[in-house]
Amino acid sequence: MNQVYTIFMNEENDEDVIIQHDANGNILANGDSIILIKDLKLKGSSTVIKKGAKAKNIRLTDEEGLIECSIDGMKGIVLKTEFIKKA
Repeated sequence: MNQVYTIFMNEENDEDVIIQHDANGNILANGDSIILIKDLKLKGSSTVIKKGAKAKNIRLTDEEGLIECSIDGMKGIVLKTEFIKKA
């Protein structure tokens, strides 16, 4: 999959603003709800997060292609945007 990242220059404080996109190309924002499109094994654990699992109130990170969320009571999970779609 080819991910598209848009980077804008913030005129006020000379920082780059990264616009995150999901697997379908929809723009993500803080507080959005997302759905997993693939089963994912949680690194460092035997837990598998199933396809279709929903996360509410996501947080965008400074890294391109990564978001932070809570799924099934597990907090602080970082996911690649290529495995999610906006709910």
